[in-house]
Amino acid sequence: MSAQCNLTYVLLVLNFAASCFGEEPGRPNIVLILADDLGYSDLGCFGGEIQTPVLDSLAYDGVRLTHFYTTGRCCPSRAALLTGEYPHRVGLGHMAGNDLRRPGYRGRIAEDAVTVAETLSEGGYRTFMAGKWHLGTEDPTKHGFEQFYGTLASAKRFFDPDHLIRLPKNQPARSYNTDTYYATDAITDHAVDFLDSARTTPEKPFFLYLAYNAPHFPLQAPVQSIHKYRGRYANGWDQLRIERIGRMKKLGIIPPNTTLSARSTWKNYGETKRGTNPAWKTLTEHRQKDLAQRMAIYAAMVDRMDQQIGRVIQSLKEHNEFSNTLIIFTSDNGACFEWDPFGFDVKSSNQNILHEGEALAQMGSRSTFHSLGSGWANACNTPWRLYKHFNHEGGIAAPAIIHWPNGLKLLSGTIQTQSAHLIDILPSLIAASDSHYQGTRTLPGIDLIDRLNRDSIERTLFFEHQGNRAVRQGKWKLVALDDAPWELYDLVVDRIESQNLALKFPDKVEELNAAWTTWATQNQVTPLPRDLKVKYLKPD
Repeated sequence: MSAQCNLTYVLLVLNFAASCFGEEPGRPNIVLILADDLGYSDLGCFGGEIQTPVLDSLAYDGVRLTHFYTTGRCCPSRAALLTGEYPHRVGLGHMAGNDLRRPGYRGRIAEDAVTVAETLSEGGYRTFMAGKWHLGTEDPTKHGFEQFYGTLASAKRFFDPDHLIRLPKNQPARSYNTDTYYATDAITDHAVDFLDSARTTPEKPFFLYLAYNAPHFPLQAPVQSIHKYRGRYANGWDQLRIERIGRMKKLGIIPPNTTLSARSTWKNYGETKRGTNPAWKTLTEHRQKDLAQRMAIYAAMVDRMDQQIGRVIQSLKEHNEFSNTLIIFTSDNGACFEWDPFGFDVKSSNQNILHEGEALAQMGSRSTFHSLGSGWANACNTPWRLYKHFNHEGGIAAPAIIHWPNGLKLLSGTIQTQSAHLIDILPSLIAASDSHYQGTRTLPGIDLIDRLNRDSIERTLFFEHQGNRAVRQGKWKLVALDDAPWELYDLVVDRIESQNLALKFPDKVEELNAAWTTWATQNQVTPLPRDLKVKYLKPD
């Protein structure tokens, strides 16, 4: 019997069992959750110390994908996630709003791009979105979503209720007290409202895209959430990396023989400075306190997001929908290094401020605006090299969880090492929902649900952002920085990308380079000349 037949048989049996116990069989509801700039090892179920019991529960009862890839940057990743296309193919190889006057880099999603919401809507689903859009257009309801609440660009004010909008404009909007408003909570308020709206038509399944803007900078969180992590990071990023890699090995996220990558390099805004993340012990006491507080706020943002996801899960359980809801969680890229070991504070100038005394106590409030910095981002991406923006593992590898009791019962609690990508999400949802793709092009991704029930197959995945580029084929990865030649790594034995094999295997370099060049030609990929890249290298 084929793997596909096996999967079909399993689903039929599970649907029959569900009906015997009072749960409604049929096409699943779908909840797609995306975090913003979450590091590979931040979640408890991926080795982190941050308290994430809700996502941990989904992971331990579902499937963890440990070789799941993004594009390395927010806008391109969201384009790939929602269209099932490589982002350049739909005009978003760079940032939303940055029109570089090249087909792959127009700064907005292409008019002929077909989203998952449009496809599922045509398939009979109710479709809703709460959170961060960031695809360069002005109205997600023009792209298949019935209802929207969130930000069209990158949310920069977590405590400002006027920063997020409700669409269509004629829909009733919640009223918030500015003293108690927090964007992560408000996004969840609307997500739960949308689920209640979907239940008014019980004959139709629903699709909810829940795109949190946490833990993207500015690092802001309610004071009680920050206090939970006060003092936790006083020992610094070197110690944290050691602690995390130990837990990752115990959990089976990485092989037991994995070592830590060297402290990652960095280059600041405009690339006027560059260096390597310093050892924690070399920093002054005042600098350590400032940085420890930044990481505490970051952890609070992740913790708060997990709590809010718990509200969505509780709503599903209360309405007997949990077992037949396909839930997928991931991040849009690795943790954000912008722009140096100490981070930045002033949005307009991207300069660092050392917080001391009362200023230290105020960090994370509505009056502050600062980032995490490359030292902590390196730790959040333990044990990988580099961060968001880049195509080394720290930039493109993300934690991913799939949970669907009615569809993945036999795989509950497993950890999968097959390579997967954001482009696979749309084909997976089309197959699970028994829908038909509304676009005209052949999608490059695969159905992950089906693949989890098959033997591992070799595939090739491609990447490019800001001239950084990569191709992964089986165990091999060819990767380069924008201003450097190709590097070659065997990811089976060296996923931290420490032993460059390019000189040892020149034929493999040539083979993968040819594959990347062919892909680039087919997908409107034109790496930017260095002068243009610097001009458009801006924080999002």
